Amino acid sequence: MINQAKTILKQTFGYDEFRPLQQDAIENVLNKRDTLVIMPTGGGKSLIYQIPSLIFNGITIVVSPLISLMKDQVEQLDAFGVPALFLNSTLTVEQYRMNVNRIRSGQAKLLYLAPETLMLEKTRQLLSKLKIDCFTIDEAHCISEWGHDFRPEYRQLAQVRKDFPDAVCLALTATATPRVQDDIQSMLEMKDSARFVASFDRKNLVLKVADKGYPLDQILDFLYTRNMQSGIIYCFSRRQVDELAYDLKNNGHSVLPYHAGLSDEDRMKNQEAFIRDDVRIIVATIAFGMGINKPDVRFVIHHDMPQNIESYYQQIGRAGRDGLSADCLLLYSYADRQKIEYFIGQKVGNEREVAEKHLESLIRFLEFDGCRRIPLMKYFGETYRKSQCGMCDNCLRDKGDEEDYTIPAQKFMSCIARTNQLYGAHHIADVLRGSSAKKILEKRHHKISTYGIGKEWPKNHWVQLSRLLIRKGFVEIDPKYGSLILTENAKPVLKGDIRVTGILDRTQTTHQEASKQKTAGFVESRFNEELFEELRIARKKLADELGIPPYAIFPDTTLMEMSYYFPQDEISLIGIYGVGEAKLKKYGNQFLNIIRKFTRTNDIKSRSRVIRQRVKKNASKKRHELIGKEYQSGKSIEHLAEQYGVKTATILSHLRKYLDEGNTIDPSGILKASGLSKRKRNMVLASIKKAGPEFLKPVYEDLNKEVDYNELRIIQLAYMAGMKKKSSIREGS
Repeated sequence: MINQAKTILKQTFGYDEFRPLQQDAIENVLNKRDTLVIMPTGGGKSLIYQIPSLIFNGITIVVSPLISLMKDQVEQLDAFGVPALFLNSTLTVEQYRMNVNRIRSGQAKLLYLAPETLMLEKTRQLLSKLKIDCFTIDEAHCISEWGHDFRPEYRQLAQVRKDFPDAVCLALTATATPRVQDDIQSMLEMKDSARFVASFDRKNLVLKVADKGYPLDQILDFLYTRNMQSGIIYCFSRRQVDELAYDLKNNGHSVLPYHAGLSDEDRMKNQEAFIRDDVRIIVATIAFGMGINKPDVRFVIHHDMPQNIESYYQQIGRAGRDGLSADCLLLYSYADRQKIEYFIGQKVGNEREVAEKHLESLIRFLEFDGCRRIPLMKYFGETYRKSQCGMCDNCLRDKGDEEDYTIPAQKFMSCIARTNQLYGAHHIADVLRGSSAKKILEKRHHKISTYGIGKEWPKNHWVQLSRLLIRKGFVEIDPKYGSLILTENAKPVLKGDIRVTGILDRTQTTHQEASKQKTAGFVESRFNEELFEELRIARKKLADELGIPPYAIFPDTTLMEMSYYFPQDEISLIGIYGVGEAKLKKYGNQFLNIIRKFTRTNDIKSRSRVIRQRVKKNASKKRHELIGKEYQSGKSIEHLAEQYGVKTATILSHLRKYLDEGNTIDPSGILKASGLSKRKRNMVLASIKKAGPEFLKPVYEDLNKEVDYNELRIIQLAYMAGMKKKSSIREGS
């Protein structure tokens, strides 16, 4: 069955090979073994149930809380020629009824359901009459109280699962610590299940943390060289979302807001505009993004701190899902931390305990001074084995950027000590600058030896130094009062035994071009940008005409390969990443015409030879064997003709070859391809028996040339398949 899965991967989805763990997980599902998959956002989780759904005889149910994702997934699957439907509260009564009728009549291989829809009695009655082969639970971390997004209704899925005793159970999530993984398997009673945990390292994401100073200016600077890129900016509150969206729009950016304060209609409209590239940037609260499958998001900015590492990881996971490099910038301030601590303080019991531990882990990550992937991977139970990733601010930053801050550090920490470690960074900065503020005079801090010894620096420099000292582990923040406390590591600095070096301003992390040069893949850094833009415009126009997102036609990765290899014909185009048979047939000529015209006009030589070699290598797998096996798995001749983009006669020819090599095939499925009446078919069969099945001309003549050769070939193959089947049965007995 795994060979069949590989064929579907290429022919239907246009990919040459599986990503890590995909094949193992799919094979486990096909063998009807319960499966838990922990795979990062963008790692290819969907294919783990989508491919088996096309191999199983029955239907695959996908339970997901992400209503926005359902429509998106179904649209994409439709573009691939995969029959999928969804049932949720967004459908009108008429749309719902139509989808139910299509499900009953066997017109869907995949059915997406919201948990609430699944719990309805009418849904359970509908499903009880269907053959369910796979019961998939997406966002499975929602079932665990130790997960960052626990949903009580998810607990009921364990009971509903028992309605389908013959179905394999597949649980999927991108964010789950080892404890949450154990909880998922326990709650779903996955006793003999296999667990597939992919690496949590999203290698194409550049991770950056910057001290928040003037966030609007910082974000505008960041966007300056990214004016044509799609991105998401997360804010803590609705008010902040509206203000930032307004400011960015006034600065010439294509932007819309998204938060729970907008009407359902406006939220859906803004999300759709982003997905379809009508707007470049979405400024949103955490309400946005769950289930957004837009692969070409090039950046994610956190204007404010997220509440935990899982949320952060899930949100940055919306960037770079096409495998191309993407930037993730988080603006960090102590004020944001206090805000989150205040909300945690409103919680009680176990909920508060979990939230506090989550925040501690996040702070450790944000203030870590080495490779950021080390604490990030450690949180999810994975050891990062390199000392540097080359893909975070700390690793990308040149060592030459660091400066020696030993003397300012000694001044600052001496002042902390002389004020009895009872004050925060702003108060210490005021003392060092010789401020005459009322609080300083009342506390008599104008009388201590460190008063006024730091006038050479503006106040914000001293505050930034405090952050550097915290990152280096010389100073801590009192969790209860927010005052600065010296650690044991501070003593050698104050004595002059060790020096303090680092970067004071983390806003300017690494210049984008330098970062891009280090992180981009071969094709990504060498494709023709002019052709890419032409193809992108054509894709957008076509997508608008069809009413689908542009990436549902081809992702950016595909357009980049087209703009590097310059394919000139269908043979070379089919070798491009993401171009399967169905998409070649639907869109191939439109894109080939643009590429041919561009190469002629600009006198560019095609690199099709490399692509043809790739196609030839894949073609070495015998096509007739693949088609024969897929036919035997239950696919109709009509379906196979559509899948491979060929005529029915070609599929029949492949099946004949498959049969001639000693394999058996089901004759009844072949007869379904015939357009003849039963009476006429019986006449043809009688003539074949009389004249023999090897040659069709005697049969054609015997029937007075009234039945064309295409129909005769169908009946001939069915007859030969029937004879072979009888022979095999006799040999078996």
